[in-house]
Amino acid sequence: MSEQRTNSHVPIYYLSGNHDIGYSGFHSVHPKVISRYEKEFGPRNYHFLSGEVDFVVVDAQTLDGGAKQSKERASTWEFIKTLSAGNESNPKVLLTHIPLYRPDNTPCGPHRSSPVINQRIHNAGMDQGIRYQNYLSKETSDLLLRLLKPTLVLSGHDHDQCTVVHSTTFGPVTEHTLGTISWQQGNLYPSFMLMSAGPKLTPNSTDSIHGVLTNLCFLPKQTHIYIWYIFQFLITVLLLVFWPTNGLSSLPYMNKFVSFMRSVGAELFSRTKEKDDEEDGEYEMVFDAEGSMHLVKKAVTRPPRTNSDSQTMGRGNVVARPTARKHQTEPDSSVLVEMGSETPPEDGGKLPRPSKWNIRKVLQRLFRVVKSIVIIAALNVPLYMMLLFKDWIDR
Repeated sequence: MSEQRTNSHVPIYYLSGNHDIGYSGFHSVHPKVISRYEKEFGPRNYHFLSGEVDFVVVDAQTLDGGAKQSKERASTWEFIKTLSAGNESNPKVLLTHIPLYRPDNTPCGPHRSSPVINQRIHNAGMDQGIRYQNYLSKETSDLLLRLLKPTLVLSGHDHDQCTVVHSTTFGPVTEHTLGTISWQQGNLYPSFMLMSAGPKLTPNSTDSIHGVLTNLCFLPKQTHIYIWYIFQFLITVLLLVFWPTNGLSSLPYMNKFVSFMRSVGAELFSRTKEKDDEEDGEYEMVFDAEGSMHLVKKAVTRPPRTNSDSQTMGRGNVVARPTARKHQTEPDSSVLVEMGSETPPEDGGKLPRPSKWNIRKVLQRLFRVVKSIVIIAALNVPLYMMLLFKDWIDR
């Protein structure tokens, strides 16, 4: 990440969350978490300008806290008050990990897939700070909006989409709580938000007067992808289990179907050949009594055909007569396999019992299935791991 921040042509901005530095009640027990975060990712409270929009990044974990967290809390509020007294010509976008206060059971809009989470605050003890909270307190949220006067608020922490409108003295303020991008954290519809900031926006945008345009972009539903993988795996196993050992020729009526297709192909080929012979015939000019010319096909003398009841097969004088073969039924390949398997051994030993023979066939088929799955996994798992850890391999 340090390499990306140094060499990347696209600026990257980080926002601290409760999984990065914890809540205010955690700082007294582990005071080094804040210094560690600032060493790796930079300051917790800062602002930057993009286009004509001022983005304000605030460490929300230190906004609500007790007396023992006065140092971290005081530094955050000092940054906010200093910024509020500055230039107010540019619209501001507030970035905070913990969402602002909202009443219980507040509707979150059509994009939310999980139930609404209400306010919950756990204190570590008397003046020990906060151990957990879903939203900022009402007093903190009102003060934050009054000092910064943002036109838009972007937050997280809830793992699901939620859009609310806060009523203030300077007008309504929209807050977008963005869902997690990982489906493993409870959001079946992962998404990210694309934002355009600057003076040149589309004229039909409702946010064009503030210089900010947002668009919520959804990713493919991850569960559908895994369901498709499982379906393909089951189909592969079923094909391996029930695929005939001797190929498709051992299936019922497969030989008849193949013979039928061959006869159709031979008939079509013969018709095409006869048509070509007719088109390649010779013609002669004949004049009638009135002097008109006509083209008349010459008569072609063909060699006499041999008797269709006898056809020469093989070499020498060996002759196979189809009339004699009509009364013979060709045994099915599956019958041949079974008959061959039931022939007694030459040494006079006993045939294996049918039950043992069936168990042996089942075990052989299972061994073939396991071997095929191992081969498929050996080819696909390394490829999947290479795609999964592509960044590590490139580095």
